[in-house]
Amino acid sequence: MRPPKDFKVAIVGGGVCGLTCAVALAREGVPVEVFEAAPQFGEVGAGMGLGPNAIRVLREIGVFDEVLSCSGEACLDKKSFLFRYGAGEHEVIYDYPVQPDDFVMSIHRAAFLNGLVCNVDPTCTKLNKRCIDLTTSSESPSRYILHFQDGTTSEADVVIGADGIKSTIRRVVAGDAAPAHLSFSNVVAYRGLVPMEEIENAGITTDITSRPLLFIGKDKVGITYGQTAWMILTKCQHLVAYTVLGGRMLNLVACSRDRTIPIGTIKSSPDEPWATSVPEQQLLEEFSTFGEDAMRMLKCIRNPSKWLIHVVYPPLESYVRGRVALLGDAAHAMLPHLSAGAGQGVEDAFVLARLLGDPRTNTTNLEEVLCAYDLVRRPRVQKIWDGSLAAGNCYEGHGKHGFTTEGVRNDLTGQWDHVWHHDIVKDIQTAVEYLREIGTF
Repeated sequence: MRPPKDFKVAIVGGGVCGLTCAVALAREGVPVEVFEAAPQFGEVGAGMGLGPNAIRVLREIGVFDEVLSCSGEACLDKKSFLFRYGAGEHEVIYDYPVQPDDFVMSIHRAAFLNGLVCNVDPTCTKLNKRCIDLTTSSESPSRYILHFQDGTTSEADVVIGADGIKSTIRRVVAGDAAPAHLSFSNVVAYRGLVPMEEIENAGITTDITSRPLLFIGKDKVGITYGQTAWMILTKCQHLVAYTVLGGRMLNLVACSRDRTIPIGTIKSSPDEPWATSVPEQQLLEEFSTFGEDAMRMLKCIRNPSKWLIHVVYPPLESYVRGRVALLGDAAHAMLPHLSAGAGQGVEDAFVLARLLGDPRTNTTNLEEVLCAYDLVRRPRVQKIWDGSLAAGNCYEGHGKHGFTTEGVRNDLTGQWDHVWHHDIVKDIQTAVEYLREIGTF
C-alpha cells in the first residue's frame, strides 16, 4: 500500500471531467474533495461521444462498466465510418478504416455522470458550493482558500478547475487575460432530443441504423457515426443525429456557422445567456435546404433550444499556475466536430491523477508536478482543438482540399486517428522523465 499523501486536492466542478478526476485521484490514494455549485450532480446538454482513447482511460481507472451500464447499451459496438454520395445510388466514397480496438460510445451526459457518481465517496462531495474566488492562506502561503457564494470557505494544497467553459478558476490561472480567452465560435447549434418512436413514424427512408454513414451531395455532406448516428451537412451547416439511452432517444444537433466573422472576434461574458428556446419554425427555416429525411427528423423536435457555442480561444499559455491546474472545458473548450472534447477532459483527469498519485509527489514538489502535466497535455489538446476546427470546415464545404469528392475524401482520411490512437501512458512517462531530468523525482 502506498503511504498516505501529505496534501489535499480540491476539485471545483462536479461534471464528468471533475468526477472522473476525483475517482482517479481516490484510486491513487490522493485525498480529494469535490465542490459542485448545483444542489445535485447533473449535466447540461444531451448526447456526447466517447472515442477509444476515452474508453481506455475509463477502463484503466475502473469505472467503465458502470458507465456502460448507465448508458443503457448492452455492449460496445465497433462500426467503421462509411462515406457515401447523398444522391443517386449512394455510391461509396470512402470507408473509414478502424483498428481492432476502435470501440466508440454515444451516451447521454446524465448517464455518463451517473456512472461516475456511484464511484465517488459521498463524504468527499460538497453540493451547493459555487466557488467565486481563490486566495492564498495568510497563515500558510502554500495553501489555497476557496471562497464560496454562501460565505463559507475551504482549504486545499492543490486546486483543480473543472468548472467548465465559464470557469472561475481560469481567472486564477490566466489572470487579467482570462476574459479575452472566452470567445464565441460563430457556431450556433439547435438541439433536441426525440423519442425513437416518433422518428420511426416520420417516414424516413434512409438507413441510419446498420452502420455509420456520411452522405455527400452537391453543396451538402452528411455524416453518421455510432450504431445509429448520422450527420447531414451543407455548406456552413450540418446536422448530427445519434441515439442515446439504449436507442430509446435520438439526439439531434443542427449546426450553422457564419464564416464571415473570424473565430475569436466576438468576446462574451459568462453572465450572458448562451442557450435559449426558439420556435420550431425558426429551426426549419434555418435548415430548409436540407433533404427530406433530414427535415423529417428536424420536424420531430419539440421546443428546440438554440446554443451559442463558445470556445477557449486564443489558447491559454499554460493550464497551470502555482498549485492550480485546469482541465476539460475550463482549459480548452473546443468545437464539437470530432466529438473529442469530453475525451480530452477524461485524459486530463487521468494524467493529473497519475502524476499527483506518484509516490514521489509531495508538498515540496507540487508545482513542478503540475508543470509536467501542462508540458504533455497542452500540445496534445491543441492538436485536437485544431483538428476539430478543420473537421467543421470539411463538413461545411470549406475543407483544405476543397469541396469535391476527392477533396472531401482527402480531408476526412485519418481525421480521428490522432485522437483515438494516442498513447496516453507514454505521455505520463514523458512527464515523469521530465521530472527526473529537472531533479524533482
